[in-house]
Amino acid sequence: MDKEKETNLYNPEWDEHGYIQVYTGDGKGKTTASLGLAMRALGRDWKVLLIMFTKGGNKYGELNSFRNLSEKISKNLTIYQAGTEHIVYSNNITEEDKKVITEGWEKAKKAIKNNEYNLIILDELNIAISLGIIDVDDVVETVKNKPDRMEIVLTGRCANQKIIDVAHLVSKIEPVKHYWDIGVSARKGIEF
Repeated sequence: MDKEKETNLYNPEWDEHGYIQVYTGDGKGKTTASLGLAMRALGRDWKVLLIMFTKGGNKYGELNSFRNLSEKISKNLTIYQAGTEHIVYSNNITEEDKKVITEGWEKAKKAIKNNEYNLIILDELNIAISLGIIDVDDVVETVKNKPDRMEIVLTGRCANQKIIDVAHLVSKIEPVKHYWDIGVSARKGIEF
């Protein structure tokens, strides 16, 4: 008998249940981790929705990659950019940013309610919450009441404690050392 099953550490029903994951912290790699998960899910023929909050435009390398996936894989991927041409911070936010981000959240809520995807990645939603654009209680209520088999991932710095509390998995990515500290700027192919 399989040793893992023998010790009751494995329950096959876990494979049939979707969870809420959060990637947060000040370190690099939150979006990257979620995109790796998207590729893994697409490789298993899952339907994936990626909503990129606070990020617009075509300057992201991952968008180029996703556009060039095989037809078989790309039919299961939907990407929606809920951001304008600049990355949103507290000091540069506009009314247009708020409108586009809010529309992205409405799209996410509809997709969750209608059970349209196996995996939904809400990239940088934590930022939209921390900026006060999206109501944290609305997010908590929505993800708490997701379809049972749906997996939902929220990324971004400053995850609200209410989001952490409702999540099943939380990874806090903290910098130990970063080349930005010595003046290296964001690089194509690495940061975007």
